[in-house]
Amino acid sequence: MPAASIQPTVTLTDEQVAFFRREGYLAIPSITSPEELARLREIYDGLFSSKAGRDDGNQFDLGGTDEEGKEAVLPQILNPRKYAPELEHTLYAANAAAISRQLLGADASARGEHMIYKPARTGAATPWHQDQAYHDPAQDYDNVNVWMPLQDATVENGCMQFVPRSHTWDVLPHHPIGHDPRVHGLEVDEPERYAAQAVACPLPAGGACFHRSYLLHYAGANRSDLPRRAYIMVFGLPSKPARRARHFPWQQRETTRQARLKAKAM
Repeated sequence: MPAASIQPTVTLTDEQVAFFRREGYLAIPSITSPEELARLREIYDGLFSSKAGRDDGNQFDLGGTDEEGKEAVLPQILNPRKYAPELEHTLYAANAAAISRQLLGADASARGEHMIYKPARTGAATPWHQDQAYHDPAQDYDNVNVWMPLQDATVENGCMQFVPRSHTWDVLPHHPIGHDPRVHGLEVDEPERYAAQAVACPLPAGGACFHRSYLLHYAGANRSDLPRRAYIMVFGLPSKPARRARHFPWQQRETTRQARLKAKAM
């Protein structure tokens, strides 16, 4: 289906936009149709079961050491459209783009997407972090992440949680999960300081939450008997030079994923 034929079906109210700008996040009950959601689940499960992107570094363990033959605790796929081109034109994408422009401005455009899978009973927590901690410290990014669960998202299976208004802070110190330099995922230092401020954001399947790239957020472990699937899109305005010089020492390391790609290139 041509992209032009998919028109957005969700428009935010002025009150919702104001809430997002004040608190740094927003939840809505629906961003796609039940029919599309069922189709996306099939595509999603197929990508993870076939290890799509593993050979070129786009599927890896976000929360573990990502060693070959070791079960991933938090599998992630970057750029899933590369392996499933049918994801290019969806109602989810159309609504996510339109809402992001409402939240950030007309110049907001796509910045990427990824999928995070939490296996039943064993899916690890996504620790407290700011997305900006993964980005270039020489640039400031005005991004919004759109997080859609493909099943009901609950506290038990790892729904998103936020520290309201933390998007007004600069980047806090981070470290690799477990202080293990092989692990790709990041965690803010002293995470216990922020857990008491958390606001959980449970959602129905096909709902969505939006958060800014500086907002502290977390998703708990999956303690349920079913997998927790999340499909994330990122939109943003053009980046700008950082307001002050800063250094992210946690980026100066080689993860297992990077080492594997380096060895393959030799």
